[in-house]
Amino acid sequence: MADSRRRVKHTKTFKERLLEEAARFRAEADKLPPGTQRELLMKRVYQAEKAVEMSDWLSKPASSPPASLGNLLKAT
Repeated sequence: MADSRRRVKHTKTFKERLLEEAARFRAEADKLPPGTQRELLMKRVYQAEKAVEMSDWLSKPASSPPASLGNLLKAT
């Protein structure tokens, strides 16, 4: 069987897509009153922003992790 994976040619970088996603979630959260839905959206914002930091860190060889990622890296 031929390779049937769906292939997508991205026009934006991974970092740009993550930052846009974070901005979109933040804008949606700002429209909501305090509560569970807003907190879930803010959690997604946090995750996207941390993913950007991790991606930046991983793309630089022999660099130490950013201080803001310290808690995430000590999870084990």
